[in-house]
Amino acid sequence: MDKQIYVVGHRNPDTDSVASALAYAALKNRQGQMNVTAAMAGEPNPQTRYILERLGIEAPIYLADVHPKVCHVINRQPVTTVSSTPLRDALGIFHKHGIRVLPVVDEGGAPMGLVSLLKLSEKYLVAGTDRKRGVDASLRTLASCLDGTFLTGAPTDEVEHLHLFIGAMLEESFSSHIEGYDPASLLIMTGDRRSIQQAAIERGVRLLVVTGGFPLADGLRERAQEQGVTVISSPHDTATAAGLARLSTPLFHFVEAKFEKIGVAEPLEHLRLKLLHSGEPAVIAVEEDGTIAGVATKSSLLAQIPYSLILVDHNELAQSVPGAEVVEILEVIDHHKLGNPPTNQPITFMAAPVGSTCTVVASLYRERGIEPDQKVAALLLAGVLSDTVILKSPTTTSRDQEIVRWLEERAGLDHVVFGKDIFSACGGFSAHGTPEKAIRADFKHFTAGDTLFGVGQVEVVGFDEFFDLKETLRETLRKVKEADRLHLAGLMVTDIYSETTLFLAEGKNELAHIMGYPQVEPHLYELKGVMSRKKQMVPHLLKVLRKL
Repeated sequence: MDKQIYVVGHRNPDTDSVASALAYAALKNRQGQMNVTAAMAGEPNPQTRYILERLGIEAPIYLADVHPKVCHVINRQPVTTVSSTPLRDALGIFHKHGIRVLPVVDEGGAPMGLVSLLKLSEKYLVAGTDRKRGVDASLRTLASCLDGTFLTGAPTDEVEHLHLFIGAMLEESFSSHIEGYDPASLLIMTGDRRSIQQAAIERGVRLLVVTGGFPLADGLRERAQEQGVTVISSPHDTATAAGLARLSTPLFHFVEAKFEKIGVAEPLEHLRLKLLHSGEPAVIAVEEDGTIAGVATKSSLLAQIPYSLILVDHNELAQSVPGAEVVEILEVIDHHKLGNPPTNQPITFMAAPVGSTCTVVASLYRERGIEPDQKVAALLLAGVLSDTVILKSPTTTSRDQEIVRWLEERAGLDHVVFGKDIFSACGGFSAHGTPEKAIRADFKHFTAGDTLFGVGQVEVVGFDEFFDLKETLRETLRKVKEADRLHLAGLMVTDIYSETTLFLAEGKNELAHIMGYPQVEPHLYELKGVMSRKKQMVPHLLKVLRKL
């Protein structure tokens, strides 16, 4: 089965991130790769929700993280047994399935313990005198393992501790061997030796097994019944029957009740630590209800993770869905500066200096001769218009403009009217619900030397709402700065019509002396003509902060 491939944008996804993921997954599907699915690493912002609802497109699936979990490396159809299983049958299970560890479960499917083939052999083969002679089993299980038939007595299910003696000697020698043992604990095996059979019956042993398929000697059946001796006839020779009798011991005598377990939803790294440091040969994975889900051994750590990623609209792991650093990345489609991690294999990597990732994706449709359907064309158009602020942003290139003309024909939309609808419907702070959600909806972290800073951006139509909320936004910025352990937290409030940004800053008060833009009031700067965080704001802040 092919791996599942997720096309996913950055955290705090914007319209370009979500639209490029959906459109690129659709392109892969059109090319026959049906295992490719669009995903997002956070909740869509109000603008993106508006576009998806307007176009009637379902949002991508939400991935909170992609850290490999225990459920991704275990076989969810584990081989198990119950504690009453005879050792003979348990060994058959080990052999049939080629396993080294066998979980023992209760009636409800919850694990009671483990039986390791290695430890089982140690207990069975390396044992004291009593273990070599002792047989712990019920009469029913003994008869079953011996393929025997009851000549007298009846099967019982109570496990008894019996002492096994082989009657392969003269009656006098045999009798001296069993002196000192309680007859009620004796299991005697012999072939067609009348003297041994009779001596065992007269002594009143618990069980007499006649091997080789032989019957009881004449007249002894009645005497056995009188003495209360159970007699089983087995078709096996005495040596084989003795081995089978010891294998009739139920498995609960060998179960390791102390075992490591882990939930299926726990990170794979937790499993790795348990396997490497617990000293146990295996870890039992359990479902939420406590029932067994599978068995993990060290070889499970080598299992292939069943999904891979295609990153769109970013290439830095710090901006990617949590866990991306340990998952195979197949492709990157982006329009930002490079900060990508190394990969183990060559991958497709496209990072074009354009205003939107949707421009790159739309170009791939055109280059491959695949016409996007009307909804996909409109979605791509929305992504370009959003990231370039209706082609007004300084990040806009001639390629963006060309792609917009190509897309609006296929979407049946005028890009200016559509763009104004997008920003008018979802601009401002109220659409986000709370000041913190507005700031964090498109908030990204950056580094300038030893200085950590973050910048969010909100597009508005006029600054009235901003000035009403200014003090609340500043206090919220301070909390974001502390929570994210930043030296500076800033918010760009960009008016798409006047093409002016008001920059609210919290931290690094000395910025005022070298900012290079007018300070309207403490903590607030006016940046006329600045609309792009990527191309204008962040490069300027990097230059300024390096001077401090």
